[in-house]
Amino acid sequence: MRYTQLGRTGTFVSRLCLGTMTFGGTLEGTGGIGGLDRKDAGEILAKAMDAGINFIDTADVYAGGQSEELLGELLGTRRKDVVLATKVNARIGNGANDVGLSRIHIMDALDMSLKRLKTDHIDLYQIHRWDALTPIEETLGALDDAVRQGKVRYIGASNLAAWQLMKALGVSGKEGLARFVSVQAYYSLAGRGVEDELTAATLDQGLGMLCWSPLAGGLLSGKVTREGADPESRRGRRGATKQFPPVDEERAFNIIDVLGEIASRRDATSAQVALAWLMSRPVVTSVIVGAKRVDQLIDNIGAMDVALDDDDLAMLDRVSAEPPRYPNWMLTYNAASRVPAGHPFAVDSWNVGELPRRAN
Repeated sequence: MRYTQLGRTGTFVSRLCLGTMTFGGTLEGTGGIGGLDRKDAGEILAKAMDAGINFIDTADVYAGGQSEELLGELLGTRRKDVVLATKVNARIGNGANDVGLSRIHIMDALDMSLKRLKTDHIDLYQIHRWDALTPIEETLGALDDAVRQGKVRYIGASNLAAWQLMKALGVSGKEGLARFVSVQAYYSLAGRGVEDELTAATLDQGLGMLCWSPLAGGLLSGKVTREGADPESRRGRRGATKQFPPVDEERAFNIIDVLGEIASRRDATSAQVALAWLMSRPVVTSVIVGAKRVDQLIDNIGAMDVALDDDDLAMLDRVSAEPPRYPNWMLTYNAASRVPAGHPFAVDSWNVGELPRRAN
C-alpha cells in the first residue's frame, strides 16, 4: 500500500479507502445496498486493514445507521490504526430537524455517530451535500465548534459544486473557522464532469480529493459488456432498472473495450486498470472502494500493482474524454494568446488530464 497527505494536513491516508456502504442493511427498511452482516463485514474490514488500508469512509445514513454500528463494533482496539471518516446531512429520522446542516442537526447527528462508531472523535467529518436552506456560516460555525471540542479532527465536503466549495472556503478564511481539507466527489473514466471546475478548484486550494464510485456503479468492473451484464453484478441484478451513476452508455462501452484491451496486455482486470488510471490523476488523493465479497476487495487492492505507461494512459484519456464545456473552451482560447506552447500553463493545462501524471 502507498500513502499520501490528506490535502495540506500532516495526516497520511492510503491511496485506497475502504467504503462501507455495503455494511449492514440486514434489517428490513434500513435501505442497505450490500446487506453484509457482522461476519462478512468483519472479513472485508480485516482484509483491507491487513493490506495496509488505513482510511475508512462511512455515513450516518448508510443502512439506517447500521454501517456505523458494525464498523464501531468491528474496529474495536484497532480504531487508533485508521483515519475514520463519516458524513452528515441526509435524513436520519422523522423529525423536522432530522436532516440538513443546521447547528441543531449537526450537533445531534455527530453525537449519534460517535455513539454508533464507539469512539470519542471522528477524524474526517464531512457534509454529505449542500444544504440550500442553512447559511453556510451556520454550518461552518457548528463544525468549527466540533473541532474545538475535540469531537472532530478535520472537516471535509462531499458532492459540492466548485462555487459552493469556494464560498465555504471563503467564509472559513474570513471568519477564522475550521476549513475543509478534502472534497469527496464522483469521479471515474465514465464520469469526468468534475474536471470542468471542481478539480481545478481542489488543486488550487490544496484540498484532497476522494473519489466515490470509481467503477461507475460496477459498470467498469469487467462484468458488464455490450452483450449484457453478469446477473451477480449491481447493474445486472434482476429489477435493477435505475442505473446509478448515470452514464452515456455508448461512450461507456467504448471505455470498457479499451479497459479490456489494456487489462489483457497488463495481466490485470478491467477494474484494476480503471482504478490505476484514477490514481494517476494529479488531483486524486484516495479512491474509495467498496465490496460485498472479499475476492472483490482483493481484486481492487491489486490495482496498486498495475503500472500503466504513457500509451495506456493516453488511450484511456482519449476514449473517456468529454467535450470541454463553457467556460473551459473559452479559457483555452484566452490562454493560447498569453502563454507559449510547452509552458506549464499552456492551453492544454486547463484540462487536468494534461497535467503531469501522479505515481500510484
